[in-house]
Amino acid sequence: MGLAQILAIIIFVVMFLMIVIDKVERQYVTLGCGILTLVLVFGFAMHSFKAIFDTVNLKTIIQQHFWYVSNNAAEESAGINWATIIFIAGMMIMVEGMARSGFFRWLCLKLAKLVHYKPIPLFVAFMIMSSVLAMFIDSITVILFLAAVTVELARLLKIDPIPMILSEIFCANLGGSATMCGDPPNIIIGTSMHYTFFDFISNTGLIALVSLVLIIFYFFWIFRKKLIEEEHQIIDTSTIPEPKEAIVNKKDFVISSVIFALAVVLLITHSITGLTVAFIGVFISILTLLAAGKNAFTILKRVDYKTLLFFVGLFVVVGGLERTGFLKTIADGIGHISGGNPYIVITIVLWLSAIASAFVDNIPFAATMVPVIIGLSGGHTPTVIQKDYRHVLSWTLSMGTDVGGSATPIGASANVVGTSVAAKNGYLIGWGKYCKSAVPATVIVMLVSMGVIFIRYNKEITDVISSIAK
Repeated sequence: MGLAQILAIIIFVVMFLMIVIDKVERQYVTLGCGILTLVLVFGFAMHSFKAIFDTVNLKTIIQQHFWYVSNNAAEESAGINWATIIFIAGMMIMVEGMARSGFFRWLCLKLAKLVHYKPIPLFVAFMIMSSVLAMFIDSITVILFLAAVTVELARLLKIDPIPMILSEIFCANLGGSATMCGDPPNIIIGTSMHYTFFDFISNTGLIALVSLVLIIFYFFWIFRKKLIEEEHQIIDTSTIPEPKEAIVNKKDFVISSVIFALAVVLLITHSITGLTVAFIGVFISILTLLAAGKNAFTILKRVDYKTLLFFVGLFVVVGGLERTGFLKTIADGIGHISGGNPYIVITIVLWLSAIASAFVDNIPFAATMVPVIIGLSGGHTPTVIQKDYRHVLSWTLSMGTDVGGSATPIGASANVVGTSVAAKNGYLIGWGKYCKSAVPATVIVMLVSMGVIFIRYNKEITDVISSIAK
């Protein structure tokens, strides 16, 4: 193990520990560690300015394939994944525009009115809404607004909001696993592997749909006594605000709704149009800012720049591990432990991702595991069989990181936001209460994921076994 690899590992471990300890804001942690990687690993140990230049990766932004892909043979690139960062920034701007118009509060109140404010239908409807919204909007934003409206409705209806908030958090993470834009780990996987929206929805989307049906029954079952009691209460709907009262400005509301619909259409069709997620993010953000007019600067100020800077530093640190060969060593280690058996590899990747994501941020874990997946499936020039195997491992990693983070209050950002909103309103959700419902739900989805993957991709797995035997 060379000096460069040792330094890269030390920096990565320090970064992870500091993120877990959470005493310093995480964007400062990753940026600081990223600078150390550039200076110590690439500069001092490797004496490679090319490694620094390639990891910063600014050259990709001015290349055609970054904005428009005419075929599926996009170039592989390591280092900072600017497509992920630009796309997330664009979606943040769009969401701020939607929130400013009152879109999310209107949607929640409208859905509550449609089910006549009945606790059980409301409970199920909000779970489904949480999952569907998280397919297209960051789960943090979904829970931020959904939890706040849930508390508001709970007070008016005199019901306990905690069961609803717990189920909404889980369903937001589950829904996010269904699409490429639903959760940051998926954006990282999708942009790194050049997958489309349809690739995700037809693979992880199927797993998420099957899981959602079971999870709705699961959460209803564990909270059934409280829900049935609340169902028999007399509801005074006169105190509940009308959905239209949530709309701050009708013109802004209509425009933001149209922009959101356009974003969904562009994401669904980007494999046909050739427009990359980076292009879509920039285009949608420009439309939002133009529509906002004099309020554009206010929207820009509300963008979560801390998260974007967090990504920049993270990609540099992971780039250090990749360029020094450490991630290839991990891939070789998993291959050695499994004996090359793809069934064992899939099991290791799924459960390792789930368990790790339950206790550490799933974003850096996903960014770290993507090069490992590439290493396990033939490197950057895989055969046809290895390429199919890479797809299977990608969907495995996606489900493990996205849903595994649901198991604990700190496993995903949506969990932290949801429990914080509840606490600010006087509803404390401790580790015991949270994990009692979330851990079994996570295990259920992991078992479903493993079963679907083994059954659906049996041909791809057996092809790998046959190629190893030869």
